[in-house]
Amino acid sequence: MGIRLENVDYVYAAGTAEEKKALDDINLKINDGEFIGLVGHTGSGKSTLTQLLNGLEKATSGNIYYEEKNIYDKGFSMKELRGNVGLVFQYPEHQLFEVSVIEDVKFGPKNLGLDNLEVEMRSFEALKMVGIGDDLLDASPFALSGGQKRRVAIAGVLAMKPKILILDEPMAGLDPAGRDEILELLAKLHRENDMTILLVSHSMDDVAKYVDRMIVMNDGKIVLDGEPRKVFKYQRELEEIGLGVPQATNVIHKLNVLGAGIEQECITPKEAADAIFNKLCITLISSFVESTVAVSKHSSSISIAFSLLSVLAFSSFIFSPRFSRKINSSQLFLKASGVFFSPTPITYTPDSCKFIAKGV
Repeated sequence: MGIRLENVDYVYAAGTAEEKKALDDINLKINDGEFIGLVGHTGSGKSTLTQLLNGLEKATSGNIYYEEKNIYDKGFSMKELRGNVGLVFQYPEHQLFEVSVIEDVKFGPKNLGLDNLEVEMRSFEALKMVGIGDDLLDASPFALSGGQKRRVAIAGVLAMKPKILILDEPMAGLDPAGRDEILELLAKLHRENDMTILLVSHSMDDVAKYVDRMIVMNDGKIVLDGEPRKVFKYQRELEEIGLGVPQATNVIHKLNVLGAGIEQECITPKEAADAIFNKLCITLISSFVESTVAVSKHSSSISIAFSLLSVLAFSSFIFSPRFSRKINSSQLFLKASGVFFSPTPITYTPDSCKFIAKGV
């Protein structure tokens, strides 16, 4: 049944000169099994919302329901809520404090009142799920790398076996490899355990690739809520509130401004690469047909055959894995169907209706 918010407001420092409304009339339903991306600029209310969902903060007004039970009712167990709705903070050192990795992960299930055997089993299982090996069980969590700290922090929450996992910017400060590892871990948890995941992120590319629902916040309000592909159609509105669209979407948009005529809606690098590749194929075929017709009018059959072989040889070169290009309007690197796009600027010439790779 998930979590439902009904007319929720939250005000910081209410009744003082520094009063600030962080959340304004939030109505939201988080369904079981969803992978949701929560995005918004700094100060939009994302972190406040996540803390309300976990019961760390209490709404100034409105109601929050977990499995259709009002969490503010007198008899409701906040301990039960926090066991079922796990929260991973942006900075893992805020959650890591024990002398060893294994003791840190045990802390959560111990607080649930479980017996020692259950605590041990849950802790080892959670560490295995996040890819932390036995060699690190007795290591100090503060001696770990940034990515390992993220994994241990996530394991500490997973050991409580939550139904909903909330992560507040879990990739902050990680290198690209570390980011990918954490995101793939979350995708695996969602896929294999049917876990509800709420991912707070500033990266539109991460959201586009992994989530199936996207919630956009601005000034304490939800301004967009839907499938990422539909949300990213509002590019102008997103830019007006300090956000944007994935790099892939932006590249296709800029190519179309130049007249490329790519009709597909692309939100991931693979989709953009496929769309560009298909356009190149169509352009090449069109060019081949035009050149063949031109040659046939003025040349012998030998010349026609030579022209055909030349076009085929050029096609093999263009579509070989060693041929590489880069789209000049962005640093986005794309790979699809064995084709690489790397540092050679592409220009578009309306007169010939062809993409011309400079320096080839």
